Amino acid sequence: ETHYQRRSLSPVRPSPAHTMSSYPEGVLLGTGNPLLDISSEVDKKVVEKYGLKMSNAILAEEKHMPVYEELAKMSTVKYIAGGATFNTIRVAQWMMQSKGATSYIGCVGDDDYAKKMTECAEADGVKTAFLTDKETPTGTCACLIVDKERSLVANLAAANKYKVDHMKSKEIAPIYEAAKMVYIAGFFITVSPDTIMLLAEHCHKESGKTFCMNLSAPFIMQVPPFAEALKKALPYMDFLFGNEGEAAEFGKMMNYKETDVPAIAALASKEESVSGKKRTVVFTQGSSCTCVAVDGKVTKYVVPKLEAKKIVDVNGAGDAFVGGFLSMALKGADIPTCVDAGHYSAQVIIQTSGTSLTGTPSYEPKKADVQE
Repeated sequence: ETHYQRRSLSPVRPSPAHTMSSYPEGVLLGTGNPLLDISSEVDKKVVEKYGLKMSNAILAEEKHMPVYEELAKMSTVKYIAGGATFNTIRVAQWMMQSKGATSYIGCVGDDDYAKKMTECAEADGVKTAFLTDKETPTGTCACLIVDKERSLVANLAAANKYKVDHMKSKEIAPIYEAAKMVYIAGFFITVSPDTIMLLAEHCHKESGKTFCMNLSAPFIMQVPPFAEALKKALPYMDFLFGNEGEAAEFGKMMNYKETDVPAIAALASKEESVSGKKRTVVFTQGSSCTCVAVDGKVTKYVVPKLEAKKIVDVNGAGDAFVGGFLSMALKGADIPTCVDAGHYSAQVIIQTSGTSLTGTPSYEPKKADVQE
């Protein structure tokens, strides 16, 4: 009997904080790689055996393929509907407590895993519009947890088969046309740069739309074709997210002389913008401060303290941060409030195994403290 975990984000009676404004349907669209996470705590030897690094994410090669089977045999294994963009969208949906406010698009196989993804999204209030590839199984991601840190190995499978024609189709186009904000994790660069550019240009042409991306993993900046695709999309980005390791790689890719995270954020915020709008760059650094740069000016925000013993594992923390952040950005909140909501949702996620969220958020909007 396989036990699937999912974030039970089923709308419970909304708390007063969330009845302030309901969100329009489909206001936030995420496009990415739908993956079923196969997650377990493992001995460090397993990580070493496959030549993996902690706090890293890679695409599976032939030598990594046995890891999925190995995790599946463990008594501690959990199956969780995931993929970076999907995680973010579901956390945003949970924070919004407004059914159908978010949509998610990607490619899945014609199998049990795909059914689980769809059921999970529906229960959470997220609308999905999956392209189904009958020839290829739904993608999986091995999540190896050691001492609360994670190492991720993605076998994209069907997720890799997404085609831009699906997005352009008369059934799907209305979904992105209805969205006010589009969010795409950098991981999707390996699948369909054409789809990224279609959505980027759409957000640019339609006034009042916001285009957001995440750096996602160091390899995106290290592999030349992926780096090129990221650079091509950069001028369209209104918001760019990443963590400290990704920020460092971004700096190298852009040939910046600066190597510290705030300086890289400042430079990234000043890169060309097709719309002339000021870009907001948000780099998280785990429990140390969150850096936000707008127009070359950096503000550092204090991450609230969380007792170490409350942390279960940090998998999905970055995705959850973005989900909280965007949920408030869509309300027109200022940056300090968006950051605070990001910190809140990330801390909810790291106190649960995998990415299970239940009940309603107890979040009361307030401004994050500025680090002096």
